[in-house]
Amino acid sequence: MTNNPQNPTTAVTAITTDTASTAEAPGPDAPILVLGATGKTGRRVVATLRAAGRTVRAASRSAETPFDWTDRATWAPALAGVGALYLVGPPDPEPIAAFVEQAKAAGVRRFVVLSGRGIEVYGDSFEPSMAEAERVVREAGVDWTVIRPNNFSQNFDEDVFHAPLLEGRLALPVGDVPEPFIDVEDIAEVVAALLTEDGHTGRTYELSGPRSLSFAEAVAEMAEASGRPMRFEDVTEEAYVAELIGRGLPEEAATSLAEVLAFLAGGHNSAPVSGVRDVLGREPRDFTEYAKRAAAAGAWG
Repeated sequence: MTNNPQNPTTAVTAITTDTASTAEAPGPDAPILVLGATGKTGRRVVATLRAAGRTVRAASRSAETPFDWTDRATWAPALAGVGALYLVGPPDPEPIAAFVEQAKAAGVRRFVVLSGRGIEVYGDSFEPSMAEAERVVREAGVDWTVIRPNNFSQNFDEDVFHAPLLEGRLALPVGDVPEPFIDVEDIAEVVAALLTEDGHTGRTYELSGPRSLSFAEAVAEMAEASGRPMRFEDVTEEAYVAELIGRGLPEEAATSLAEVLAFLAGGHNSAPVSGVRDVLGREPRDFTEYAKRAAAAGAWG
């Protein structure tokens, strides 16, 4: 579930390294490696690139190209001949530096890294893998771009928010703080552009939807779109953790998720930003569009 001491509402931070400033996009025939290819962003990146006629190597433990962060024997076959890659880090940040070094040695020229908006505030306190991936690619002397999205709209139909909504009640410790939820379809299009177009080297793009709405407002929109009774309830962190544990989530994971939501409740990421427009030249998809599309697909049926 993802979502900087710089102005947290700044849409794009440009930091160009001398070693990568003149890098050009890999040729159209060079395979693009997509890690986390069965995840929310990864599978959409794969589909977007393939629709554009690109050769894609979809990699994960269960994808067509076997890749396991904990099994280094899977790294070399996945990297062979690759010109660019989409880096979605593992839960444990330990292998990231070694992987990036091996990818660079294998000839990978371009890295696009999934991070999270606000990470310059929370650092590695609850997203250590994202923080480490950013650090490693910035220091690797490669052509890199980082994306820092807000909370995904799809968390409401593909993640931990989904089951409570089906039961009619989503309880979170977020108060009435607004959030500019981003459609993962927009993230996929941005990533595809960053992997295949020039002009983005050394930049960090913050990505959000076009407007901010509270979780209560979001739930109301999903209820209207689906015709299903749903309500939002603000609860304490302690009550939220207890509820997650009651649903079978391990205590460590429940506490980590509560910390993420507590950060959101601080309003650090509440203002919409222009990253999608900066990359794609159009406005991001609105939450209402997402809710109607998901409802029509039976997400809450």
